Amino acid sequence: MNPRRKQRLAVVGAVCLLVAGAIGLMLYALNDSIDLFYTPSEIVEGKNGKLPQVGQRLRIGGMVVPGTVSRDSESLAVSFDLVDTGPAVTVTYSGILPDLFREGQGIVATGVLVTNNTIKAQEVLAKHDEEYMPPELAEKMKGIKHVKPENMGGQQ
Repeated sequence: MNPRRKQRLAVVGAVCLLVAGAIGLMLYALNDSIDLFYTPSEIVEGKNGKLPQVGQRLRIGGMVVPGTVSRDSESLAVSFDLVDTGPAVTVTYSGILPDLFREGQGIVATGVLVTNNTIKAQEVLAKHDEEYMPPELAEKMKGIKHVKPENMGGQQ
């Protein structure tokens, strides 16, 4: 192999190495901002054999358990339980809840796992269409009855 070819091969190899290193660093940096989706049962019992770790950012989806919404009279703090087909998980949130938030409603919350069954949410989203549900949440919540607002009576 002549010296000019060796030099070209070394430059191409160095460029490939730099590109691979840059991609690796980007993936490592993005790892902290990934929010994995869990249901309440998966938080308590584990997802694919792994329990989420305390301090992990995650998204949780489920139905608000009727009678569990507790509001602080002096601040915007609220706590409520979420359930799918198994155990319930407590969500605490400080802020203004969406207009569609109510007991018996499906919601998705983004936050940090504080204990093995408590999430401190930074964002709470209420689904806007009573018939639509994300496929992964619908699969996990088979058998849970959705309470429509007109059937709630005065429970708000």
